[in-house]
Amino acid sequence: MLDYTFDAGFAARFGAVCGTDEAGRGPLAGPVVAAAVILPEGLVIPGLDDSKKLTEKRREALYDVIVSQALAYGIAESTAREIDETNILAASLHAMRRAVETVKQTLVPGIVLVDGNRPTDFGVPSETVVHGDAISQSIAAASVLAKVTRDRQLVELDREYPDYGFAKHKGYPTKEHKLAVYEFGPCPEHRVSFLSFLTRDRDALEAALEEKRAAGSPS
Repeated sequence: MLDYTFDAGFAARFGAVCGTDEAGRGPLAGPVVAAAVILPEGLVIPGLDDSKKLTEKRREALYDVIVSQALAYGIAESTAREIDETNILAASLHAMRRAVETVKQTLVPGIVLVDGNRPTDFGVPSETVVHGDAISQSIAAASVLAKVTRDRQLVELDREYPDYGFAKHKGYPTKEHKLAVYEFGPCPEHRVSFLSFLTRDRDALEAALEEKRAAGSPS
């Protein structure tokens, strides 16, 4: 449950509080998306919580509230290729820095609150907050913007690459998604460094594919 006094404690010491969070560290495909948000001091957004605890409908509604009420916000990403070239942690932090830099163009925060336990340099004071998206309102707001943005992107990718079911699983490693990657091969938006299961689980995937083909055959 959010602690609506949490950000206020930092605001009293540092001024404008910017929360930042990311979405999409675990999927096999698509970017990792980060958002950064500065909310007006004293604002309470009813129903706001860690985006993972909210329904898609609720996240979409909160997205509109957040972008209309925020003093400043930024949304950025690291692509699948950037993830492969570095690693998911480095790419996530890089996306967060990009999101904060966007915020700075409107309002320079006094402090950045970062979801998790990995510090990074934002050029201003920062503080890591473990499970911050369930504690800090500004981090929770960032988690909603990041999640909604990424989910919308995966719906668009589903239109471009309809074989993989991106609109359904949003790129996460479901059984159906793994089987689709095995059957059709990876698309340009897949993270190659996340696809070791293609070799490791080859026998199981081949058996599942044969079962799928048999089920689809006319009797």
